[in-house]
Formats: sequence, C-alpha cells, structure tokens
Amino acid sequence: MAEAKRRWCAKLLGAVLAAAALWLLYAATRPVDEVQLTIGEPYEQVRERSRSTLPPVEPGRDWGGIVKRPANLRFTDPQYGFTTPPAKFLSVAYDNHGNVDAIRMSPQVKTLPLDEAMAVLMDLQRQLRSGGWRPFHVEPNAPLVDTPEVRALIRTGDSPTTYWAAGEKYQAILFIARFVHENRPEDERYLITLSFAAPWLHDDTADVAGDWQDRP
Repeated sequence: MAEAKRRWCAKLLGAVLAAAALWLLYAATRPVDEVQLTIGEPYEQVRERSRSTLPPVEPGRDWGGIVKRPANLRFTDPQYGFTTPPAKFLSVAYDNHGNVDAIRMSPQVKTLPLDEAMAVLMDLQRQLRSGGWRPFHVEPNAPLVDTPEVRALIRTGDSPTTYWAAGEKYQAILFIARFVHENRPEDERYLITLSFAAPWLHDDTADVAGDWQDRP
C-alpha cells in the first residue's frame, strides 16, 4: 500500500514538473504582445490588427484602453513610425467616434537603473530623429544627451522633458523621472514616459530644427 502511494506521488510530481517545463517553453517562445496603430484610425481596427490585451471600445465615449499584459508599441505611420520596448503601462485613448486620438506609455516593464533607462531614452530619441521628428521648445528643453551633467540633473528629480514634432501631423512629449520607493529611498530607479497625439502645442520647430539636425 505504501509502495503504491509512493509510486502515485512520484507520477504526480513528474506530471507537475512536465507541465511546468511545457509552460516555461511556451512562455519563452510565445511572441511578445504588440500594439500597432496610427493616430486617427479606428480603435477597434487597432485591436483587430494587434496582438494585445486592449479591451473593446465603449461606443460613444471619450475613453481608452490599457493593456493588461506588457506589449511593444509599433507606431505604423509610414513616414514617422517607430517602435518601443515592451511596456507594462500602455494607454490608447479614443474619441467619441472610436478613433485613436492619444497614446501615453512607459516603454519598460519595471523601473530601471539609470544606465538602462538612458539606453532606452537615447534609442527613442534616435528613432524619432531618424524618422523625421524634430525637437521644439528646445530652450530650455533640448533633446537629452548622455553626459555626466545630464545624469546629475536627472538624479536631482527635475524630470527633464523634451518635445518633438512630426511635421504638422503629431507632437510628442518624452521625459524621464526618478522613481523613489518609500521603503528604499536610496534605490535609484527611473521611469520614462512617452505621450503623443495630434498637435496641441505651439510649435517653434521652424525656428530651431536646423540647429539640431546634425546633433547626436
């Protein structure tokens, strides 16, 4: 009787371990979620084309959906497109006609050490610049460079902010802020925020863009 019970327990443990191994294999090979969109297109079209957990539209409301599982963002404008790392927070807002009108996100799945956060931030700025986005409001909000002086500024909690324009189609705000955990005040962690929509700010790009085209 005891021997049979031991064999049964061994088989059960083997089955559990096999299921766990299969789940880990699935998690490792499963494609990362991705939200694909442009400003102005139907939100439901975004859901149909994307592989994500965005919830259905609520008809007749100015509202939005937030992913429940981390997802990359692929902004699919043929001229001004870019992609982001997986984001735990990704919000897609739509107007009362159900069309996408704004995106707000943090392109990371957790708060990051400054080295990692700066790498993400620099890559986003590189993609924007190479895609034809141009900075505006550069005084005193110039595009960030990875220097000891800029890092010191970020560490003070000033949350440097940059503004970007894609012609007359879109505008974006990109900034980085220090995240202080109440139980670990000395732990340096940082959060990037990216928001973009149709233009809503005065754009002085024409006055300054040429000065920035060849900068890193």
